[in-house]
Amino acid sequence: MKKSDIPVLPKFFDRYINIADNTFILDALEQGATFEKLIPARTLEDLGELRYAPGKWTVKDIVQHIIDNERIMTYRAMRFSRNDQTPLPGYDEELFGQFANANHRTIADLYDEYASLRQASIALYKSFDDEMLLRSGVCFNQTITVLALGFVLVGHATHHINIIKERYLPLLSTNNA
Repeated sequence: MKKSDIPVLPKFFDRYINIADNTFILDALEQGATFEKLIPARTLEDLGELRYAPGKWTVKDIVQHIIDNERIMTYRAMRFSRNDQTPLPGYDEELFGQFANANHRTIADLYDEYASLRQASIALYKSFDDEMLLRSGVCFNQTITVLALGFVLVGHATHHINIIKERYLPLLSTNNA
């Protein structure tokens, strides 16, 4: 199924879904299966703990956040695909970021974890038939389908990669000047 098959775009999540291409969900997940082809690990290592503004995350924090979000969204998708109607809460991304210790890890380690996790997400989505993809549940006070959650995975990662490219990569030229 494609993004255009999502019956209703849920508020808040729509900003991520809209970023994703209108392609089949498995193709969309496969396209973002690794960070390395999007931003080489060495480039992010060179950024170290630079931040584009006070109080903002480092690139390691961002990659860890993408990983955490992928785990949460796939958990939600699995529950809803099984027709679990228990409303699921949101999560505090700032709290997660504060206690994840991402800056004690290497970019290579974070990239490996992301690639493994995305492969697991792809395997999960391969197990869903069309009926399961259109099942929905409530999370963060929004009704959302399993299909929409898959496109949230794609768009959320793209959103943060765009932020890295737009706000962090220019720091390399400023820092080397």
